[in-house]
Amino acid sequence: MSKKLDAKIPESPLSEKWTKYRSTVPLVNPANKRSIEIIVVGTGLAGASAAATLAELGYKVKAFCFQDSPRRAHSIAAQGGINAAKNYQNDGDSVYRLFYDTIKGGDYRAREANVHRLAEVSGNIIDQCVAQGVPFAREYGGLLSNRSFGGTQVQRTFYAAGQTGQQLLLGAYSGLERQVGIGTVTMYSRHEMLEVVVIDGKARGIIARNLITGEIERHFGHAVLLCTGGYGNVFYLSTNAMGSNVTAAWKAHKQGAYFGNPCFTQIHPTCIPVSGDHQSKLTLMSESLRNDGRIWVPKKQNDTRPANTIPEDERDYYLERRYPAFGNLVPRDIASRAAKERCDAGYGVGTSKMAVYLDYAYAIERYGKIEANKKGMHNASTEEITIMGKAVVKEKYGNLFDMYKQITGEDPYEVPMRIYPAVHYTMGGLWVDYNLMTNVPGLYALGEANFSDHGANRLGASALMQGLADGYFVIPYTIGSYLSGEIRTKAIPTDHPAFVEAENKVKERINKFLTIKGKQSPESFHKRLGKIMWDKCGMARNEKGLKEAIEEIRALKKEFWSDLRVMGDADEFNPELDKAGRVADFIELGELMCMDALNRNESCGGHFREEYQTEEGEAMRDDENYMYVAAWEYEGDSKWTLNKEPLVYENIKIAQRSYK
Repeated sequence: MSKKLDAKIPESPLSEKWTKYRSTVPLVNPANKRSIEIIVVGTGLAGASAAATLAELGYKVKAFCFQDSPRRAHSIAAQGGINAAKNYQNDGDSVYRLFYDTIKGGDYRAREANVHRLAEVSGNIIDQCVAQGVPFAREYGGLLSNRSFGGTQVQRTFYAAGQTGQQLLLGAYSGLERQVGIGTVTMYSRHEMLEVVVIDGKARGIIARNLITGEIERHFGHAVLLCTGGYGNVFYLSTNAMGSNVTAAWKAHKQGAYFGNPCFTQIHPTCIPVSGDHQSKLTLMSESLRNDGRIWVPKKQNDTRPANTIPEDERDYYLERRYPAFGNLVPRDIASRAAKERCDAGYGVGTSKMAVYLDYAYAIERYGKIEANKKGMHNASTEEITIMGKAVVKEKYGNLFDMYKQITGEDPYEVPMRIYPAVHYTMGGLWVDYNLMTNVPGLYALGEANFSDHGANRLGASALMQGLADGYFVIPYTIGSYLSGEIRTKAIPTDHPAFVEAENKVKERINKFLTIKGKQSPESFHKRLGKIMWDKCGMARNEKGLKEAIEEIRALKKEFWSDLRVMGDADEFNPELDKAGRVADFIELGELMCMDALNRNESCGGHFREEYQTEEGEAMRDDENYMYVAAWEYEGDSKWTLNKEPLVYENIKIAQRSYK
């Protein structure tokens, strides 16, 4: 095992680690905070909450985002909810149960100490957001409402209709804008980070490009926080916003930061199916819909009858059949593979036959009867029950249903939705220690940009939890451990040779994109990369396919650097140029993802190697040989060294994951 990786996990018992650690971590006194500068790249939930909180503590903060406003961060797309162990329903929830569900949901490939800390601070997040005015749904009596999500047997998901991410981001954004208003945060929108500046082994700033003017800028910081989200767009078609990319994390990786578990990709089971070659992104239907919807396919292969005409006894509710304990609420990786298995076996629906039904008829009927009883309508007609049931469903999920209708032209109140799995979240990311610092001193990664909390599969509603936990309740404490030793470091002038060298590197690369003068667009290369990744490193992987993928990606890379055509110039608004840089990084990342998947000879969570499965088609882990974080170190073009951080579970019994 590698000796290079020190996760800096405190020695105390698990339930006391975070409490003791944050009470003893070194502090920076208020007067010194005013002379320390922190750069925050990305202003989604993790970035906005971190920037606002650190500025409120007194640090000078520079925040960067490539959108025109932090409100456009992809965090807004998280629809279903945010987990927290509040136990409002008195249904048996606790910090330990949330911790256990998250470790088990990640198929025992997450770091125990980080996950327990996440569960501990989860309740504080809800209190913080309520204080900010986030309009969480409430029960009749005034208590915050909860709904069920996959991988749990309690209701712990807090939500604001079907737009939880947007409402949480508006809360964090208001805190951020307050600090911008009083001058403690300087906001740089429409800026993209293109290089990390490392001086004497420490992260000391970034090179950023103004996306409007094309100007290259140098920015100093005593510490750099990357809060730049995930890299699901390496697959081209994903549920991510089209701008989402890996560039910031990849530049950090090439400057020495280890990349942890890159092959751990989450495939989300409830996505609107691909409709043709014209698409550039996919639309997610929130997992919250599995809370009340039932998933099924016809029992007869290649059944072309309209869904509503198929009798009950000719329907296969395959998740309820295979996983009776959890039913439609099994974790995402299991639900996704089960849908793929049914479609591959010829039971798929729709014109492509690559879809399954998500049916709300039963929920509408059930809610309608409850409403009728409330009103004393004991002989209500079917029509009255349906009308009342639809009204309840509309209140809970209305914007999601509207979105589905707008995209597909079908009314999900009348006919079942058609869904199919799609690339969603990435559990891999930059390797970080307990302080959220990468192995490059002064360089931190928060939220989806790091690897730390989800293992091989993320439970639904835990991304929002992790982003806000890292920004509001973790980094404000842990960054003091590093910055307390930096109070004598004066601001380094940006004419320092390291800044000059980093800027020249960025300019050379941009110039190269513009001077290749080939025939193919960045988009065409991205599309081809995505197909290789989805076919050979997607929902299922095997040794042969992964080896082929690596060779195909290397050939694609060679072609990219010899036949790319980027229109326009460097010193202007040029989205094609921005795209070229992001695709170049995706191509390199794709190769590493396939290498990581090839190296991990087991199946766990979202990483499903066809050679390693049980007789029932479930993932077969190899705890003896692969219970570690794969932290890859960049050594040069197509060369990486594998460092391993052993995963030790002292508080949880390791078991084959079962949701039956």
